[in-house]
Amino acid sequence: MRFWMLASGSKGNCFVLKTAGAQIVIDCGTTRRYLTQSFRQIGVDWQQSDALLLTHGHRDHISQLKMFSGVRTYASFDLSEELTGQRWVRPLESFCIGDIRVTPVPLSHDAPCTVGYLLETARTKLVYITDTGYLRQDCLPLLKNADYYVMESNHDVGLLMKTSRPYPIKMRILSDSGHLCNEDCAALLSRLVGGRTRSVMLAHLSEEANDPTLALETTVRRLREENIADGLSVSVAAQYEILEGGDRREETADSACLRAGVLEFVSDR
Repeated sequence: MRFWMLASGSKGNCFVLKTAGAQIVIDCGTTRRYLTQSFRQIGVDWQQSDALLLTHGHRDHISQLKMFSGVRTYASFDLSEELTGQRWVRPLESFCIGDIRVTPVPLSHDAPCTVGYLLETARTKLVYITDTGYLRQDCLPLLKNADYYVMESNHDVGLLMKTSRPYPIKMRILSDSGHLCNEDCAALLSRLVGGRTRSVMLAHLSEEANDPTLALETTVRRLREENIADGLSVSVAAQYEILEGGDRREETADSACLRAGVLEFVSDR
Protein backbone atom coordinates (compact mmCIF):
# COMPACT_ATOMS: atom_id res chain seq x y z
CA MET A 1 0.00 0.00 0.00
CA ARG A 2 1.34 3.40 -1.03
CA PHE A 3 -0.46 6.73 -0.68
CA TRP A 4 -0.19 10.47 -1.23
CA MET A 5 -2.01 13.42 0.27
CA LEU A 6 -2.15 15.92 -2.58
CA ALA A 7 -4.17 18.65 -0.85
CA SER A 8 -5.60 18.99 2.63
CA GLY A 9 -7.54 21.89 4.11
CA SER A 10 -10.47 24.25 3.55
CA LYS A 11 -9.22 25.21 0.05
CA GLY A 12 -9.33 21.64 -1.25
CA ASN A 13 -8.74 17.98 -0.45
CA CYS A 14 -7.48 14.99 -2.42
CA PHE A 15 -5.90 11.69 -1.34
CA VAL A 16 -4.55 8.91 -3.56
CA LEU A 17 -3.94 5.27 -2.62
CA LYS A 18 -2.39 2.49 -4.71
CA THR A 19 -2.05 -1.22 -4.02
CA ALA A 20 -1.00 -4.14 -6.18
CA GLY A 21 -4.57 -4.47 -7.42
CA ALA A 22 -6.28 -1.08 -7.25
CA GLN A 23 -5.95 2.70 -7.42
CA ILE A 24 -8.36 4.81 -5.37
CA VAL A 25 -8.81 8.57 -5.01
CA ILE A 26 -10.60 10.07 -2.00
CA ASP A 27 -12.16 13.49 -2.69
CA CYS A 28 -11.29 15.84 -5.53
CA GLY A 29 -11.29 19.41 -4.24
CA THR A 30 -8.86 22.33 -4.95
CA THR A 31 -8.18 23.53 -8.52
CA ARG A 32 -7.95 21.49 -11.70
CA ARG A 33 -4.53 22.96 -12.46
CA TYR A 34 -3.12 22.00 -9.06
CA LEU A 35 -4.58 18.49 -9.15
CA THR A 36 -3.33 17.88 -12.69
CA GLN A 37 0.19 18.99 -11.75
CA SER A 38 0.14 16.95 -8.54
CA PHE A 39 -0.95 13.72 -10.24
CA ARG A 40 1.79 14.18 -12.82
CA GLN A 41 4.34 14.81 -10.09
CA ILE A 42 3.58 11.51 -8.35
CA GLY A 43 3.40 9.65 -11.65
CA VAL A 44 -0.25 8.62 -11.35
CA ASP A 45 -2.88 8.83 -14.11
CA TRP A 46 -6.08 9.87 -12.33
CA GLN A 47 -8.18 8.72 -15.29
CA GLN A 48 -7.00 5.15 -14.66
CA SER A 49 -8.32 5.14 -11.10
CA ASP A 50 -10.60 2.26 -10.16
CA ALA A 51 -12.73 4.46 -7.94
CA LEU A 52 -13.30 7.96 -6.63
CA LEU A 53 -14.59 7.88 -3.06
CA LEU A 54 -16.27 11.03 -1.75
CA THR A 55 -16.59 11.91 1.93
CA HIS A 56 -19.29 14.60 1.62
CA GLY A 57 -20.66 17.30 -0.65
CA HIS A 58 -18.79 20.45 0.38
CA ARG A 59 -17.04 22.11 -2.57
CA ASP A 60 -13.55 21.72 -1.11
CA HIS A 61 -14.07 17.96 -1.52
CA ILE A 62 -15.91 17.67 -4.86
CA SER A 63 -15.04 20.74 -6.96
CA GLN A 64 -13.18 18.76 -9.65
CA LEU A 65 -15.69 15.97 -10.26
CA LYS A 66 -15.55 16.61 -14.00
CA MET A 67 -11.90 15.50 -14.02
CA PHE A 68 -13.13 12.05 -12.96
CA SER A 69 -16.09 11.77 -15.31
CA GLY A 70 -14.88 8.37 -16.53
CA VAL A 71 -14.11 6.98 -13.07
CA ARG A 72 -16.61 5.07 -10.92
CA THR A 73 -17.69 7.48 -8.21
CA TYR A 74 -18.89 6.34 -4.79
CA ALA A 75 -20.79 8.64 -2.43
CA SER A 76 -23.33 8.46 0.39
CA PHE A 77 -25.11 11.65 -0.75
CA ASP A 78 -26.99 12.48 -3.96
CA LEU A 79 -24.78 13.54 -6.87
CA SER A 80 -27.51 13.55 -9.51
CA GLU A 81 -26.92 17.24 -10.27
CA GLU A 82 -23.18 16.66 -10.70
CA LEU A 83 -22.96 13.34 -12.58
CA THR A 84 -24.78 10.19 -13.60
CA GLY A 85 -23.96 6.61 -12.68
CA GLN A 86 -23.20 7.22 -9.00
CA ARG A 87 -22.47 4.20 -6.81
CA TRP A 88 -24.19 4.61 -3.47
CA VAL A 89 -22.39 3.77 -0.25
CA ARG A 90 -23.90 3.25 3.16
CA PRO A 91 -22.13 3.56 6.52
CA LEU A 92 -20.57 0.31 7.74
CA GLU A 93 -21.61 -1.62 4.60
CA SER A 94 -18.35 -2.87 3.09
CA PHE A 95 -17.58 -3.43 -0.59
CA CYS A 96 -14.49 -4.33 -2.60
CA ILE A 97 -12.52 -2.41 -5.20
CA GLY A 98 -9.83 -4.69 -6.59
CA ASP A 99 -7.85 -6.02 -3.65
CA ILE A 100 -9.14 -3.29 -1.30
CA ARG A 101 -12.04 -3.81 1.09
CA VAL A 102 -13.73 -0.43 1.65
CA THR A 103 -15.86 0.29 4.71
CA PRO A 104 -17.55 3.72 4.94
CA VAL A 105 -17.38 5.12 8.47
CA PRO A 106 -20.25 7.34 9.71
CA LEU A 107 -19.10 10.83 10.71
CA SER A 108 -20.79 13.95 12.13
CA HIS A 109 -20.45 17.07 9.98
CA ASP A 110 -22.71 19.84 8.70
CA ALA A 111 -23.12 18.10 5.35
CA PRO A 112 -25.58 15.25 4.74
CA CYS A 113 -24.28 11.70 5.13
CA THR A 114 -20.60 12.54 5.71
CA VAL A 115 -18.36 9.48 5.89
CA GLY A 116 -14.74 8.54 6.38
CA TYR A 117 -13.20 5.34 5.04
CA LEU A 118 -11.49 2.23 6.31
CA LEU A 119 -9.37 0.72 3.51
CA GLU A 120 -8.01 -2.81 3.98
CA THR A 121 -5.98 -5.28 1.97
CA ALA A 122 -4.98 -8.76 3.08
CA ARG A 123 -1.99 -7.29 4.94
CA THR A 124 -2.58 -3.58 5.46
CA LYS A 125 -5.19 -1.33 7.06
CA LEU A 126 -5.61 2.45 6.58
CA VAL A 127 -8.12 4.74 8.31
CA TYR A 128 -9.12 8.05 6.67
CA ILE A 129 -11.12 10.41 8.91
CA THR A 130 -11.66 14.14 8.29
CA ASP A 131 -14.53 16.61 8.65
CA THR A 132 -16.24 15.42 11.79
CA GLY A 133 -17.07 16.85 15.18
CA TYR A 134 -16.66 13.49 16.90
CA LEU A 135 -16.29 9.77 16.21
CA ARG A 136 -18.96 7.34 17.36
CA GLN A 137 -17.90 5.03 20.17
CA ASP A 138 -19.25 1.96 18.41
CA CYS A 139 -16.90 2.63 15.47
CA LEU A 140 -13.70 2.63 17.53
CA PRO A 141 -13.21 -1.18 17.66
CA LEU A 142 -13.42 -1.31 13.86
CA LEU A 143 -10.72 1.36 13.49
CA LYS A 144 -8.25 0.20 16.15
CA ASN A 145 -4.69 -0.86 15.43
CA ALA A 146 -4.48 0.21 11.79
CA ASP A 147 -1.15 0.42 9.98
CA TYR A 148 -1.85 3.99 8.87
CA TYR A 149 -4.09 6.80 10.10
CA VAL A 150 -5.10 9.98 8.28
CA MET A 151 -6.86 11.95 11.00
CA GLU A 152 -8.31 15.45 11.09
CA SER A 153 -6.56 17.89 13.44
CA ASN A 154 -8.40 20.97 12.26
CA HIS A 155 -7.93 23.69 14.85
CA ASP A 156 -6.62 24.84 18.18
CA VAL A 157 -9.55 26.09 20.25
CA GLY A 158 -7.65 29.11 21.60
CA LEU A 159 -6.43 30.16 18.16
CA LEU A 160 -9.90 29.66 16.68
CA MET A 161 -11.50 31.96 19.26
CA LYS A 162 -8.90 34.65 18.51
CA THR A 163 -9.72 34.73 14.80
CA SER A 164 -11.98 37.35 13.25
CA ARG A 165 -14.51 34.75 12.18
CA PRO A 166 -18.12 35.46 13.20
CA TYR A 167 -19.11 33.87 16.49
CA PRO A 168 -21.73 31.54 14.92
CA ILE A 169 -19.07 30.11 12.60
CA LYS A 170 -16.75 29.51 15.54
CA MET A 171 -19.54 27.68 17.35
CA ARG A 172 -20.28 25.60 14.24
CA ILE A 173 -16.64 24.50 14.02
CA LEU A 174 -16.59 23.62 17.72
CA SER A 175 -19.89 21.72 17.60
CA ASP A 176 -20.50 17.99 17.27
CA SER A 177 -21.13 18.60 13.55
CA GLY A 178 -17.99 20.65 13.04
CA HIS A 179 -14.33 19.67 13.06
CA LEU A 180 -11.94 17.84 15.39
CA CYS A 181 -9.60 20.10 17.34
CA ASN A 182 -5.98 19.16 18.07
CA GLU A 183 -6.77 17.80 21.52
CA ASP A 184 -9.71 15.68 20.35
CA CYS A 185 -7.64 14.30 17.47
CA ALA A 186 -4.85 13.36 19.87
CA ALA A 187 -7.30 11.77 22.29
CA LEU A 188 -8.85 9.66 19.54
CA LEU A 189 -5.47 8.53 18.27
CA SER A 190 -4.43 7.54 21.79
CA ARG A 191 -7.36 5.10 21.76
CA LEU A 192 -6.81 3.82 18.22
CA VAL A 193 -3.06 3.52 17.66
CA GLY A 194 -1.77 0.00 18.30
CA GLY A 195 1.29 -2.15 18.01
CA ARG A 196 1.02 -2.52 14.22
CA THR A 197 0.61 1.23 13.58
CA ARG A 198 3.40 2.67 11.45
CA SER A 199 2.36 6.24 10.80
CA VAL A 200 -0.17 8.98 11.50
CA MET A 201 -0.88 11.84 9.10
CA LEU A 202 -2.60 14.88 10.62
CA ALA A 203 -4.95 16.40 8.04
CA HIS A 204 -7.38 19.22 7.23
CA LEU A 205 -5.54 21.80 9.36
CA SER A 206 -7.02 25.29 9.42
CA GLU A 207 -4.53 27.82 8.05
CA GLU A 208 -6.03 30.54 10.25
CA ALA A 209 -6.99 28.69 13.44
CA ASN A 210 -4.13 26.22 13.80
CA ASP A 211 -0.36 25.87 13.62
CA PRO A 212 1.33 22.75 12.18
CA THR A 213 3.92 22.61 14.97
CA LEU A 214 1.22 22.92 17.62
CA ALA A 215 -0.88 20.17 16.03
CA LEU A 216 2.14 17.87 15.81
CA GLU A 217 3.25 18.56 19.38
CA THR A 218 -0.26 18.01 20.75
CA THR A 219 -0.57 14.55 19.19
CA VAL A 220 2.99 13.44 19.95
CA ARG A 221 2.72 14.59 23.57
CA ARG A 222 -0.53 12.64 24.09
CA LEU A 223 0.86 9.49 22.48
CA ARG A 224 3.99 9.72 24.62
CA GLU A 225 1.85 10.11 27.74
CA GLU A 226 0.11 6.88 26.76
CA ASN A 227 3.49 5.23 26.00
CA ILE A 228 2.50 4.50 22.41
CA ALA A 229 4.77 6.87 20.45
CA ASP A 230 7.67 4.42 20.02
CA GLY A 231 8.28 3.35 16.44
CA LEU A 232 5.71 5.80 15.12
CA SER A 233 5.92 8.47 12.41
CA VAL A 234 3.60 11.48 12.83
CA SER A 235 3.45 13.99 9.97
CA VAL A 236 1.37 17.06 9.14
CA ALA A 237 -0.33 17.48 5.77
CA ALA A 238 -0.34 21.01 4.34
CA GLN A 239 -2.87 22.63 2.03
CA TYR A 240 -0.66 22.59 -1.07
CA GLU A 241 2.17 20.13 -0.42
CA ILE A 242 2.32 16.50 -1.51
CA LEU A 243 2.87 14.19 1.45
CA GLU A 244 3.72 10.55 0.73
CA GLY A 245 3.31 7.49 2.92
CA GLY A 246 3.03 3.75 2.84
CA ASP A 247 5.15 0.68 2.42
CA ARG A 248 7.95 2.32 0.46
CA ARG A 249 8.50 4.96 3.09
CA GLU A 250 11.21 3.94 5.59
CA GLU A 251 12.30 6.26 8.39
CA THR A 252 14.85 5.54 11.11
CA ALA A 253 15.77 8.81 12.84
CA ASP A 254 14.41 9.84 16.22
CA SER A 255 13.61 13.49 15.62
CA ALA A 256 11.07 16.24 15.09
CA CYS A 257 12.05 18.23 12.04
CA LEU A 258 11.16 19.87 8.74
CA ARG A 259 12.17 17.75 5.75
CA ALA A 260 11.33 18.98 2.28
CA GLY A 261 8.75 21.33 3.78
CA VAL A 262 7.00 18.55 5.72
CA LEU A 263 6.70 18.80 9.49
CA GLU A 264 7.22 15.37 10.97
CA PHE A 265 8.10 13.42 14.11
CA VAL A 266 9.72 10.01 13.76
CA SER A 267 10.62 7.70 16.64
CA ASP A 268 12.51 4.41 16.67
CA ARG A 269 11.21 1.44 18.59
